This record gives sequence, C-alpha cells and structure tokens, in this order.
Amino acid sequence: MLTLTILAGIGATLFAAYRVMIKVKPKEGRSLVGRSAPEDMEALERRLMRHVSVLATEIGERNVFRPEGLRSTAAYISDVWTSQGLAVSEEAYEVAGQRCVNLIVEQKGSIRPDEIVLVGAHYDSVAGTRGANDNATGVALLLEMSGTLKRADLPRTLRFVAFVNEEPPIFRSEQMGSRVHARNARKRRDHIVAMLALETLGCYSARPRSQHYPFPFGFFYPDRGDFLSVIGNLRSRKLVVAFLRHFMEASDFPVEGAATFGWITGVDWSDHWSFWKEGYPAIMLTDTAPYRYAEYHTPQDLPDRINGPEFARAAHGIIEAVRRLASQPFSAFAG
Repeated sequence: MLTLTILAGIGATLFAAYRVMIKVKPKEGRSLVGRSAPEDMEALERRLMRHVSVLATEIGERNVFRPEGLRSTAAYISDVWTSQGLAVSEEAYEVAGQRCVNLIVEQKGSIRPDEIVLVGAHYDSVAGTRGANDNATGVALLLEMSGTLKRADLPRTLRFVAFVNEEPPIFRSEQMGSRVHARNARKRRDHIVAMLALETLGCYSARPRSQHYPFPFGFFYPDRGDFLSVIGNLRSRKLVVAFLRHFMEASDFPVEGAATFGWITGVDWSDHWSFWKEGYPAIMLTDTAPYRYAEYHTPQDLPDRINGPEFARAAHGIIEAVRRLASQPFSAFAG
C-alpha cells in the first residue's frame, strides 16, 4: 500500500509538472484583439442556436437506427455549405446496410495549399437522444466557421468535415466516419498539420463544483465549469500550445489545455482519436461533456440546456484561433 501511495504521488507530481510546461498564460497588459462587438456576438449566438434548433428540434435523433435523421441532417449541412458558395463532396460508405456519408468542403491555401488544417464535427446523435449539445453545437460551429472564414486569404488549406457515426455502438470502430476519413487521408498522403474536433461545446457554469474530472485532473484544474477545454495527446503538444496562444489572442473566454496520455479516461472520446491512430496531430475542443453536462447522452440533451451567450463567446475564440492556425509559419504541430 505504501509503495502504491508513493507511486501515485510521483505520478501526480510528474503530471502537474508536465501541465505547467504546457500551460499558457496571457501576458501582463495584453490587449485582447479580435473580440467581437456585443451586437456581433448576439448575432453569432442567434445563428449558432438556429443550427442547433434545426438539428435537435426539427430533425431530432440521427444515427444508423434513425437513418432518415442522418439523411435530413446531411442534406441540411450540404444546403448550408452550398448557400455559402462552397463545393460539397461526399465520402460514402455502408454501415448496417445503410449508406452513410461524411461531408467535406475545402478552402485552398494561397501559399502552402498542401498543408491542411482540418476542422471536424460529428453530426450523429446517440440512440434515444436529440443531441443538442452532443453534437449539434459542434456542427453549428463548423457551419459558422466555414461561413466566416470563406473570404479569408489564408496560407494553409482549411478542410471542414461533418463526420457521420461517431456515437456508440460504432464509436472507436473502423466504421466511424472520422476513421474512414483519416485512413483515406493517410492513404492519399494528405499533409494534415492540425486536426481539431469540435465536440459538445454548449455547457458553461460558474457554480463551484460544477466541473468534474477523471483522476488525476481534479488536482490541477478549476472546479467551475466555465471554460473551454483543449485536449491533446503527447504527440499533439505543440498544437495544444499553439491553439491556446491563438485563442487567448482573440478572446478573454476562459480556456484550459492539456497534452497528456491517450489512455486517460475521456481524453480520446471524439473524432480526434481517429487521427491519432494515423499519426496526425489532433486535439479535441470541448466543454468536457459528461464531466460537466448532466444531460450528456440522455433524452434531456435539448437546445434549452445550452448556454447560448457563453457558447457564442467560445465559438468566436475558436474561429479566430483557427484563422491563426491556418496562417502561422510553422510547418507542423506534431511532437
């Protein structure tokens, strides 16, 4: 027992030391550039919540057990992207006798078009739920990000992907939409320098003890669930740091990051896992899902559970951080 206690103490100390190494703090007196005016933030909130309402209220459950929901959602996403003037391509495959599709749009980079910053969100919901936070929020941000950045002259290529089949029972299988895309990307030798998974982004609370963690994160992170979480594996450490810096240049919204071991519970719970499997640097952006959101994977995951104003603030910071990731001079974020 004593030996286990000592080992646990050493492990916790090493974890804390590593977290300090990747912790990014704003500089004293740093001006917050790129922040939207209040009326712009309110408009962003309205657009985001409109997407969430369509997916979670008008369409509802969407998975291989409700294939009509998947088809309606894919049609909605495709229509929005087409209305933005983007050319939509499909990556189709079959699961349980159902045709399933990832939807893809690209904005070619002006200087380094071979370097790809990929942003993705899964559009399916777990069986029995309408999936407002998980993951209509991620899809809503994906759609607003593409619309906002479509006119930007960016050195790197931006690829936006709406992934199908992230939820159980397909989760962590070769039939996940993101696994299909990541495998195909590796076969094509796509140079994906950064992948960002938008996952469950609408729950924020300033209440003490509103935030929980898997061991040992609770020793080092806040107990208030009012922040955006940025999660990567050890290989994606540089990407975690780069995203944190860019986010804090654009926003004063609270943000916490960690690059840690992929086996820690919850660290690989989204589409970024598929890209880790192929050796790409990838991170998850999340409100931490079940560690904060009581309605996670329940029928109560509805639009009225989402904190719209805080979701919009986080979304604005994410959009601007992606703009900077597609512009910064480094060739890759791995290692």
